[in-house]
Amino acid sequence: MTLDDGGDTGPYSDVGTPVCSRRETTARTRPGRVSRMDMDTRQKSQPGPPRRLGRAARRAVLVVHVTASACWLGLTLGLLALGTTAATTGSDVTVAASVRAMRLFADWLLLPVALLTLLSGLVLSLGTVWGLARYRWVYTKFWLTLATTTATVFALRPAVHAAVASVAAGGPLPDAGDVLFGPVVSLSAYVFMTAISVLKPWGRTRRGKQTQRFA
Repeated sequence: MTLDDGGDTGPYSDVGTPVCSRRETTARTRPGRVSRMDMDTRQKSQPGPPRRLGRAARRAVLVVHVTASACWLGLTLGLLALGTTAATTGSDVTVAASVRAMRLFADWLLLPVALLTLLSGLVLSLGTVWGLARYRWVYTKFWLTLATTTATVFALRPAVHAAVASVAAGGPLPDAGDVLFGPVVSLSAYVFMTAISVLKPWGRTRRGKQTQRFA
């Protein structure tokens, strides 16, 4: 029997070659075939689902969010009542007491509660199936909460401080709108956000539809 050193046609030409290597080689050479190794590599390279809050953590954050939102509503109603009193009363003492109470609410209570509402809502959005940009009502509620919090810092507080400074100097209330506009806007935004949280209108966003399609 003559062995051809240059070819692999002999009966023992495949001796020592693992079976799995031959199969993988065949799979790679055939068009349209993907080896198991390539499939595992692709699966590892694909991003997994985002982390979700556990049941206990989700309930805890939800309690914090609802509590902070209720406190925000109570503070807004209190500011509206104090502003209305300051704008309609004829007593200088009552005006001074009202605007000072408004400054106390705006400086020490309203801003921390608004920030807590914003942060807890953000955690709930990112840590649950709702997401932050998957549904239009969630997206709208987030940006409206952010805008209301920003208005509290740059509009409501300066207006209340100006009213307190004017009254403390012995002058009248500068403008009734300064102490009424902020609470009215905040209350309107809160009622609107509560409504869309209950009704959940408008469906998914474009990103939410894409996520649903590839899920």
